Amino acid sequence: MADFLDAHHRHWDDAERLFVAERWANADHLYGLAAECGLKALIEKLIGQGALDPKQDYVHIMEDKKPNNAWSRYQSYLSGRFAIEFALPQTNPFSDWRISQRYAHQNQFDAVCINKHRGGAEKVHQLIGKAKSKGLI
Repeated sequence: MADFLDAHHRHWDDAERLFVAERWANADHLYGLAAECGLKALIEKLIGQGALDPKQDYVHIMEDKKPNNAWSRYQSYLSGRFAIEFALPQTNPFSDWRISQRYAHQNQFDAVCINKHRGGAEKVHQLIGKAKSKGLI
């Protein structure tokens, strides 16, 4: 069984360590995975266990070949008080992030290019913290 919450924390922690070490390529990749796993954890915990549909929701933070991505799927599940308390910015900061970038040469990444992704992952990380402080996860 997938443990999206643990995966979120693991990817976030590793991304932050790599960011500090200026290992931009791997940090950037892990920021995307941290955000994706964090959003899936929030969907599971806020909406309900079993809420994730493997055919619709097991998508990356950004998908070129699919109509949805984890950012938009999360937004589509929010309603009621969660829609206000746990909202994300409408614009997906990962719109230029691709899972296939794991194959890209590391010279294609720098601190400037990944700051947007780091900010998006940090927003998800903050929502996880908020949900935890409210006893929701």
